[in-house]
Amino acid sequence: MSARIVAAARGWIGTPYVHQASAKGAGTDCLGLLRGVWREVLGAEPEAVPPYTPDWSEAARREDLWAAAGRWLIPLPPGRAGPGQVLLFRMRQGAVAKHLGISVPAAQGEAFVHAYTGHGVVESSLSAPWARRIVGRFAFPIQE
Repeated sequence: MSARIVAAARGWIGTPYVHQASAKGAGTDCLGLLRGVWREVLGAEPEAVPPYTPDWSEAARREDLWAAAGRWLIPLPPGRAGPGQVLLFRMRQGAVAKHLGISVPAAQGEAFVHAYTGHGVVESSLSAPWARRIVGRFAFPIQE
């Protein structure tokens, strides 16, 4: 099943970045990418996503994205890397975790597909600066 997740995620590469969107080829943000891959692999989304601003959760210091990941995805032990995992990032120290990506195999090491402001959906190497921002790894709730 991880191969299906990886293929679905890579199918979104080149989609422009559009805040709150989740339309392959038309526009998406990082949450929209995860939602789109979920729909392709699992079907209907498990819950409606309320409108959110780019700075959502920050003022209240709530880990809303982490909580939602815990409701619908399977938390994995730290350091357990593998293709098709959902990666949750904290973009700066002390900030709430609010960036997502999907791990994919790379020729050397690990890479991930994510929707990135100003770049759209891209595949990036999981370099040291990205790796140190990971606060959680999750699996899709499917059987291999």
